Amino acid sequence: MSADRLTVFDTTLRDGEQAPGFSLRIDEKLKLAHQLTALGVDVIEAGFPIASDADAEAVRMVSTHVHGPVVAALARCNPKDIERAAWALSPAPRRRIHVFLATSDLHLERKLRMTREDCLRAAMAAVRLARQFTDDVQFSAEDATRSDPDFLWRIIEAVIQSGAKTINLPDTVGYSTPDEIKDFFTAIINRVPSSDQVTFSTHCHDDLGLAVANSLAAVTAGVRQVECTINGIGERAGNASLEEIVMATRVREDRLPYRTSINTREIYAASQLLTALTGEGVQANKAIVGRNAFAHEAGIHQDGMLKDRRTYEIMRPEEVGVPQATLVLGKHSGRHAVQRRCEQIGYALERRDLDQVYRAVIAHADREKVVSDRDLAQIVARTLGTTAPAPAAPAPAAPAQDFGATPAEFGYGHGV
Repeated sequence: MSADRLTVFDTTLRDGEQAPGFSLRIDEKLKLAHQLTALGVDVIEAGFPIASDADAEAVRMVSTHVHGPVVAALARCNPKDIERAAWALSPAPRRRIHVFLATSDLHLERKLRMTREDCLRAAMAAVRLARQFTDDVQFSAEDATRSDPDFLWRIIEAVIQSGAKTINLPDTVGYSTPDEIKDFFTAIINRVPSSDQVTFSTHCHDDLGLAVANSLAAVTAGVRQVECTINGIGERAGNASLEEIVMATRVREDRLPYRTSINTREIYAASQLLTALTGEGVQANKAIVGRNAFAHEAGIHQDGMLKDRRTYEIMRPEEVGVPQATLVLGKHSGRHAVQRRCEQIGYALERRDLDQVYRAVIAHADREKVVSDRDLAQIVARTLGTTAPAPAAPAPAAPAQDFGATPAEFGYGHGV
């Protein structure tokens, strides 16, 4: 793998599905796994087989029917977990056993009742056992960012010598900051003698809203696998959002010169499928896939968009599978946006009529927040003194503008 290539490890079906309200049936997991394959993820973590018979069967179904990505299964560092994961993964042409064990003193003492030496022995034994079933073994040090650095580098070197190929150091409780994560990975990679023999991975939670920022900071420190989920779902406040990480590397290639295998035009479809399967909607202002991500209401923004989309968009909606940007009519809209929307639904207005319609639109928006096409048609009819027909179908969208490929064209870093 080239130095600038990032492995996208999607854990929507495992960590994401553990979040309250996001559980999936076996057939739903399989359907989403097929969409993740179309999206182009490198690794699909399909579940935690020891957790239940249904979870084990879901991993086995994904292993049987999904081809292309590596299929991974989670296991604690004990033989029963690892053997169950191996059984569930056995049909997969490419499979990974992902073993994990907490390494922070807080977890060892208060949760596991283990000494550091017990932890070290258990981790080494687990990796050796997993290697009997597959050459692709990942070790995760749970709560790594709150672990003693000296102990952490010892256990990392030990599991590498035992056969682990990927080392994941999670910010399990979303505690870290980007500068801290960068320093953390830089120090570990420099200190572990065999660090050049493995891929380091980051798995960040969003408890402080920093999961994506922390993940990208880890990448700048030498990490080459990012663990993430569709829509950022996951335990508590969620995981790092796949779509945000990927599009950050696309839009800000000047600062984040890393490549992924993701087909970005499948991002919105993956987001919508997850929403349909779980019944859990995406917040309106969610970056990339939220309802308002490519919607513009403010008059100044709408005027700029009508003249040149680059004034207020740093990526084309089509790039992530969203059909087109929308100009939302509300109390902040300007005359140009009202005029354009009237034309799109079949009304060409003289200046005097437009002024009256505009004032009526703003008054309506003050009461109802948003003005629909039917509302607009009725406002126009009242202004013109006619009966409002059903609004015409919107005019076809203008061809997508080519925004070019160089960040300098957008004046990055100078917007508000």
